[in-house]
Amino acid sequence: MENMDFLPVSRDEMIERGWWWYDFLLVTGDAYVDHPSFGPSVIGRVLEAEGYRVAVLAQPDWHSAADFAAFGRPKLAVLIGAGNLDSMVAHYTAAKKRRSEDFYSPGKKAGLRPDRATIVYSNRAREAFPDVPIIIGGLEASLRRFAHYDYWEDKVRRSILFDSGADMLVYGMGEHAEREIAKRLKKKIPVSKMTDIKGTAYLTHDKADCAFDYVELPSFKDVCESKRLYADATRIEYEEHDPVRGRAMIQEHDGRYLVVNPPAMPLTSKELDFVAELPYARTYHPMYEPLGGVPAIDEVRFSVIHNRGCFGGCSFCALAFHQGRMVTSRSHESIIREVTALTKFPDFKGYINDVGGPSANFRHHSCKKQAKCGMCADRRCLAPTPCPNLDADHSDYLALLRKLRQIPGVKKVFVRSGIRYDYMLEDKNDDF
Repeated sequence: MENMDFLPVSRDEMIERGWWWYDFLLVTGDAYVDHPSFGPSVIGRVLEAEGYRVAVLAQPDWHSAADFAAFGRPKLAVLIGAGNLDSMVAHYTAAKKRRSEDFYSPGKKAGLRPDRATIVYSNRAREAFPDVPIIIGGLEASLRRFAHYDYWEDKVRRSILFDSGADMLVYGMGEHAEREIAKRLKKKIPVSKMTDIKGTAYLTHDKADCAFDYVELPSFKDVCESKRLYADATRIEYEEHDPVRGRAMIQEHDGRYLVVNPPAMPLTSKELDFVAELPYARTYHPMYEPLGGVPAIDEVRFSVIHNRGCFGGCSFCALAFHQGRMVTSRSHESIIREVTALTKFPDFKGYINDVGGPSANFRHHSCKKQAKCGMCADRRCLAPTPCPNLDADHSDYLALLRKLRQIPGVKKVFVRSGIRYDYMLEDKNDDF
């Protein structure tokens, strides 16, 4: 049967598989690219591996709920993400001019997703399925989970949970949380009772619903009125974003409470290997071929993600607020298997474009105590000066790159996703 390498993208494709019901409708603002660099595809494959039926609705027409309803009612939930980018960043330049191209859409066509896609899709899903749980996630939801300054409107907006009307928000890398939510939904536990899942956020009328030790943030009203209180809230949000020692955070919004549970633990190396080696098609769905394909795949088609997390702490980067500062990495064996498989692709020319991640030359925790104590709340690993406890060691990464270069069919291996030079200079060994 055609397209069986992909998750079904229509009612017809579900029927081809003999599906007369399904568990999750996965909605994304990007075109459907089944590759481990695309968050919605990762979540879809993770849930599929758990035995759930997942259908993908990519870039639906948001002017009505018809595209949502066409799939029929999912048994468990609708999962919604704006895509690999915040939809406003995808649409506008820093000068607030409309972009003419969208590399995550077929043929680079702009305008195939709405502004504030997570909010719009959630409202349309609610129209189509009034009684089905709606769970939002991905980068746009993750970075807008608290009251936040919106550059495009030049004002502070409420948590995206309010405007979307979703039942729950999953932030960061969502594999642990999505699995747990799915397991409980299958047991018919209502989303309103799922207050103890790490890596999630929800709304409540009673602070006592919070299942963890918590700290209260300045309220939505406070951060709207005071830049100092906004800064205080942001500082606390970053300090508590730690899977080992982090507390839950509560922020009052006009009589209701936003509860953001502590982050989920990062995946272990074994878990990262499992997620990376799920049966991705590693390309865009064939339905996009007549439209010119999806250009976003070109940069990552022959690239490998070997790590997650970043303790760099750059002030211009929000990654620490999404993936977190604790670095975890895949095993050499898993990466070698992936690269070996890439050499079998007919269009592989012998070049691995990148062996990287948020910062390519991070392969392990920045110091020995992190696994037990978490990241330091009151200082950064590299700024303003490197911490004396920093474990700067490139030997494992260098060994990995050399192994990949020896794989038959590989001519060259590149690193393109960014090297931390301040970290590199702290390494007493000059080999790297």
